[in-house]
Amino acid sequence: YSLNTLLEEKKKWDIAGERVVFTNGVFDILHVGHLHCLESALAHGTRLVVGINSDSSVRRLDKAPNRPIHTEQDRAKIVSALTCVDAVIIFDTDTPLDLINDLSPHVLVKGGDYDPTCTDQSSSTYIVGSKEVRANGGSVESITLLTGHSTTDILKKKL
Repeated sequence: YSLNTLLEEKKKWDIAGERVVFTNGVFDILHVGHLHCLESALAHGTRLVVGINSDSSVRRLDKAPNRPIHTEQDRAKIVSALTCVDAVIIFDTDTPLDLINDLSPHVLVKGGDYDPTCTDQSSSTYIVGSKEVRANGGSVESITLLTGHSTTDILKKKL
């Protein structure tokens, strides 16, 4: 989705009484941990929007020198094919804050390595956009991660 198209879709969902959930990530090598998080995120609402880091934002995150492995377009296409996902949008900023502010989701969800109660924006466990979502009457949730199911773990096993 482009931002304009997504915002038009969000208006329709709001009118229909849908509860829009937003989550974001790199989703470089899709695995069962990703699927668990996405399905669990959708359980907090009725529509799931996934923000995917652009290739350049992944490189700025300094995940690893050879990341991302898959292009942003390939990652977006794969994630959008999942039945639990209603919309995918690629963002090129270091964080999805602008996107979250534009979308104004009802629920913001991240994995369990983030703390929905953390208010210290300099903390690595702070969920970007949590303050803004709550200020708009929304909620912030974290999903328990599946141990041993991360892209980093998978890449370490394969090397």
